Amino acid sequence: MRLQKLLIFLFLFILNGCAASLPAVDYDSLRAADTGDAASHLDYVRAQSERIAGRPFIGGNKVTLLENGAAAYPAMLKAIGSARQRVDMESFLFDGEEGAHFADALLKSHAKGVDVNLIYDAIGSLDAPEALFDRLREGGVNVVEYNPIDVLSIVDTDINHRDHRKLLMIDGKTAFIGGINISSVYRLQLKMQQALHIHSDNLDPDRLPWRDTQIKIEGPVVGEFERLFMQVWHDQDGPPISSPPAVPAKPRGSLLVEAIDGTPGRERYKVYESLLLAMALARHSIHVTTAFFVPTPDLVDALENAAHRGVEVILILPSQSDSDLAMDASHAYYEDLLESGVQIYEREGVVLHAKTAVIDGVWSTVGSSNLDWRSALLNNECNAVVLGSAFGQQMESMFQQDIAQSKRIDPQTWGDRPFFDRLHEWKAQLVEYLL
Repeated sequence: MRLQKLLIFLFLFILNGCAASLPAVDYDSLRAADTGDAASHLDYVRAQSERIAGRPFIGGNKVTLLENGAAAYPAMLKAIGSARQRVDMESFLFDGEEGAHFADALLKSHAKGVDVNLIYDAIGSLDAPEALFDRLREGGVNVVEYNPIDVLSIVDTDINHRDHRKLLMIDGKTAFIGGINISSVYRLQLKMQQALHIHSDNLDPDRLPWRDTQIKIEGPVVGEFERLFMQVWHDQDGPPISSPPAVPAKPRGSLLVEAIDGTPGRERYKVYESLLLAMALARHSIHVTTAFFVPTPDLVDALENAAHRGVEVILILPSQSDSDLAMDASHAYYEDLLESGVQIYEREGVVLHAKTAVIDGVWSTVGSSNLDWRSALLNNECNAVVLGSAFGQQMESMFQQDIAQSKRIDPQTWGDRPFFDRLHEWKAQLVEYLL
């Protein structure tokens, strides 16, 4: 099905082209103005991030890390079951198997008098049976299909834009955000591999569990995520729904959180710009985990520039993927990055799908955005940025756990890879905008 989706994207890309371009920012000047001590530096990063995103960091929040579907799904389903007023959900992939479990929860919630609204992406959920969404609609859930694929839509120049977000909001009090789709792949286990002592390189990715990260946010910033949800609902001409519940003023924690969106249709590339800014201002470390790494030139420059400044730059990338093309395109960038001092690890034993970063141990982001052209330029994305060393250390701990289960790419060995591997990389780069 990944191939089918790629062919659809390719056809639409050829038909419509890609008129948008990424904005340029003078990061050298921004870095030159950052001359303060550690506390002043963080204030400066915060002020610049707010300027670029056009939205404030909001205090009084509690953030809980949820690693993989085993932790995220029970928490999300429990939250849906506890709803008293409103459930808003937005998911790129909402499949027939795991989607059925969530559909049951959404319908039960609505039966108790809760307003329930769902946005799913037409291509991301291409495999899902239409009967699943019909059942939700018949049960009283408001359902919107993002950018449906039909004959008339092919002439729409926005047809390349997909809704890649993974959002769930409950009663205006709680939000879940990250990389986790509603998909049965998160239920897979490694029992067969462990029993047979089979190395992960010999396993079909379809039989591997998916490594992903979600966060649960409680506090005033939930209102910002509700605002982003309502923007998409109105942009997609969803049926009339009431405004989200008022956000409780009482703090739930002490963390500063910023809700950042990437909305290409509105020419907003804020997730991308925010990450580049944080990398450009990094002083000690840039630790990134991403499922798809097909970087823009500015992103490559940001990583290499940081490494040349003496910043520890480490990338954790997949060793297995559901897209061979994306892997090949990613590999094309390894050699130059390694030569600049960037460290690259490949996560083993899983299909890596997490999209996280922690910079200097105090600036953290979790969301739906990959480090590729599609996330930067075409997809509807949403990330949370969390400031603070306490949460940053949790992110660092998770990052180190992944490092321990990863293979480091040796620059010398990589430079000696076969010619045909390089040929595959070159061919993949021809369609890297779409991967």
